[in-house]
Amino acid sequence: MNIELKFGHEYRTLTIPDDADVTIMKPRELPVLSDIGAALEAALDNPLECAKLEGRTQPSSVAIAVPDETRPAPLKILLPVLVDRLLRIWPKLDPKNIRIVVGGGLHPAPDEAQLGRILPDDLRGCTVVSHDALTSPMTHFGLTSRGTPVEINAAYGEAELKLVIGMIDPHQFQGMTGGAKGVAIGCASKALIQHNHSLMSDPAARVGNIHDNPTRLDINEAGRMIGVDLAINVSLNPAKKAVALLAGEPEAVLRAGAAFSEQVYGLPLEEPFDIVIASCGGDPKDICLYQAQKGLNLASQCAVEGGKILLLAACPQGVGDDHYQNYVRQFSNPAEQMREFEELGFRMGAHKAFLFSRTLTRFTVVVDSEMDKETLAECHLPKGDAQTTVDQWLSDVPTGKSPRIAVVPNANTTYFYRPTR
Repeated sequence: MNIELKFGHEYRTLTIPDDADVTIMKPRELPVLSDIGAALEAALDNPLECAKLEGRTQPSSVAIAVPDETRPAPLKILLPVLVDRLLRIWPKLDPKNIRIVVGGGLHPAPDEAQLGRILPDDLRGCTVVSHDALTSPMTHFGLTSRGTPVEINAAYGEAELKLVIGMIDPHQFQGMTGGAKGVAIGCASKALIQHNHSLMSDPAARVGNIHDNPTRLDINEAGRMIGVDLAINVSLNPAKKAVALLAGEPEAVLRAGAAFSEQVYGLPLEEPFDIVIASCGGDPKDICLYQAQKGLNLASQCAVEGGKILLLAACPQGVGDDHYQNYVRQFSNPAEQMREFEELGFRMGAHKAFLFSRTLTRFTVVVDSEMDKETLAECHLPKGDAQTTVDQWLSDVPTGKSPRIAVVPNANTTYFYRPTR
């Protein structure tokens, strides 16, 4: 049988023997929205658990937080609809006082080329701000109950009306993205992100869990302290088509949107697999190694302990994070890195190496990537051609044995749970 898997902007085709025991662990299909712009207008007409924009006093300034290109939010459609609505409601509002803050957390601040890829050509005269977690001026809102310093890009934090556009996707330790996350992480300082992420060692900090997850609850609390007035979130299927668009109070939007994402990406797992063949889901999920780690982590959750995982991740932007790369290359193997991390505690960059190592010490992993062999090896990741690797693994199986194989076409967002009896 031939299996096509996304690889960057293209596909890779793998051939697996017809008699192999293969299960395709693909997301479920939900009806897609035919007109995202109209869906946004309808959502703003009936926002969840908050007042409509109409009827509010004209603000002196508006900030709209949006994600960088690692999140495929349909900004070219959504932003013009939203900005036009704001200017219809408040015709005297100067468009220059509408700030579009492009945030990617600790990712490098987007340059002009990146902004051009994600933002519409006509921004109606709005001001665009590229967030930099290390150098941007910040507004301080105090500490959350978990001790996280709430420091947000001042272009956003000082605005009178605060909006956020984002996506709701499964997240490996924050349960789901969405809600206030596009602000409370996307437009945050390094100190905020680092302290929030240090909570990920809690057992409740797991994919799909938004109810008692300390990292997620910390973000929600930060959003309330910042005063995010309204969130606009989309839930996308693997083809990047919207299956839901919601607007309203950030935590209400999170809850409603998470239910849609769970329907698409949450799959029951009766028994783990011996071999897992996983694609991150193509661009932008595999835009760099830093992003592709999520696919490796989630794919490992359907593998038998000690099993084999093949990850397809193009990574045209390479590693994607200098802090992680400079840190991980200091160690000769994943076990050594894990020991150091556990001894010295949480640090950004080091945490990504820890997440990689947690998988690498438990499974045999091979990565098919555009990255060179040497750079992958510095990150303790063996490089291999996907077809050659699968052929070798199957040839190593003793006669009479039939390994169970899972194919996960969208590993960065697909997650697994044990069905209750």
